[in-house]
Amino acid sequence: MAMTVAEIIDLPVVQAGKPKVLSSYGLDTPVRWVHVSDVSDLSDLLQGGELVLTTGAALRRSPRHYLAGLSRERAVGVVVELGAPDAPLPADAGSIAAELGLALIALHRVIRFVDVTEQVHRAIVAEQFAEVAFARRTHEMFTDLGMQRGSPTDIVDATAQLLDTPIVLEDLAHQAVAVAAAGHVTAELLRDWERRSRLHVGPGTASADTQDWISAPVGRHGEEWGRLIALRALPIPRVTMVLERAAQALVLHRMAERDRFDIEHQAQAGLLEDVLQERIRNKDDITARAFALGLRPVESYVPATVRCRDWPHDADPVAALRRSTQLLDAVVHAVKANGHTGLFSIRGSGEVGMVLSLRGVRGRTQHEVLDSLAIALHTGARRQSDSKEMVFGIATPQHDLVEAIRRIGEAGHVAEVALSMPSNGRICFRVNDIRIRGLVSLLRGDPRVQRFAEAELRVLILHDIVSGDRYVEILRGYVELAGNKSALANRLHMSRPALYAKLARIQDILGVDLADGESMTSLHVALLVSEAQSGS
Repeated sequence: MAMTVAEIIDLPVVQAGKPKVLSSYGLDTPVRWVHVSDVSDLSDLLQGGELVLTTGAALRRSPRHYLAGLSRERAVGVVVELGAPDAPLPADAGSIAAELGLALIALHRVIRFVDVTEQVHRAIVAEQFAEVAFARRTHEMFTDLGMQRGSPTDIVDATAQLLDTPIVLEDLAHQAVAVAAAGHVTAELLRDWERRSRLHVGPGTASADTQDWISAPVGRHGEEWGRLIALRALPIPRVTMVLERAAQALVLHRMAERDRFDIEHQAQAGLLEDVLQERIRNKDDITARAFALGLRPVESYVPATVRCRDWPHDADPVAALRRSTQLLDAVVHAVKANGHTGLFSIRGSGEVGMVLSLRGVRGRTQHEVLDSLAIALHTGARRQSDSKEMVFGIATPQHDLVEAIRRIGEAGHVAEVALSMPSNGRICFRVNDIRIRGLVSLLRGDPRVQRFAEAELRVLILHDIVSGDRYVEILRGYVELAGNKSALANRLHMSRPALYAKLARIQDILGVDLADGESMTSLHVALLVSEAQSGS
């Protein structure tokens, strides 16, 4: 900041003159320049904001006329050198200066005015140079972010780095979609964020704990979609300039990424990825960011994944992203329409991972709530995509939010296995629904597992191909029903004697005893491997 009148008086070179303040008006006013002159009329020499140094001849002759002229030219004050003891100022000079809004300081010893101007002007020029250098650094940083297509998080981080103060980007719902803590505790910064932010709607409206906030709207006038807030910031032009430049960068990013999912989804996906990649590990910070993004605190959180079968392949990456975004939007809409909240992320083609905070419904279990949500998700997914089948994989609910986020991969595995299972109209699958199928799905790419399945079933498959029989289908039903021949006969709409004959023929072809537990287990696993291979 520019030096004030008081700071100039405190300089050693001025203090050597034994200064006495005759008018303290405007001592904290910044000084734009220091002007040395003994002429009585400075109207053609001043531009405003100057501190005048003089020996005081004109001031002694007519204090009101001289000081009124300085006031008209918007000078900030006068430093007058008294010189000899017999050259005092008029007694009313101080009161006149105060009346006209000028500082007046008298020096009782002679000093070198050139030393004063040199020190002050050096400081002023250094300040101006620093501001120019800072503006250039700001311009270069945001230009580089624009060239590199930096994310909103990158822009917020750069803003915090430039201002060395915490920065929060929020949407119109007062959800903190990006935060840079700048060395502070994120959980403390985001404490009760929505309420505090709503109270801070502009200058003069801040509460006690938001009085040091400085904000800037994000978006074109009348179409604002967010707000940048500098926390614990000093109200100086530099802060305003950087916030406005950051807001412009965010608008340009939004325009460039118009076809991508909105900023809230980016923020949620970024948080999930940060946790999964262990870029952030502080649980309090993670929880604070999640709650600021709209996740409702509950006793336990549900890791889940929506996955669609036969998801169309788009060679155009923009079209593929647009299709995935439509699925994400459908999932988010279904969750919110059912009164739940969550964090969501596109995990792959036709796949959305999430952590859910379920709204409790009286008289319904968590299983029933999830089954109901699965139906809504299926309806929304079918409406937004060409996929006719969708599964909802659910991992074990967790009391700890961070652990729930880390189990999204487990939910994805459940959904993957569920898609490899025979389609029977079921949508919702949990860990205990996949069991051995889950292990088989994990190992299906292992050549040793493939060789095992081939060795177990090869001769029966070849027999069906040559003869047209359906022995593999009969064997699959037999192991699925744990050897219950009556139930199998009913499923196949076949008489028992006919079924017994076919089972005997299968035993002969395979050379095994189907009543033997180990043989049944081996054949069942081989069939599951075969199913997993055909469904992959």
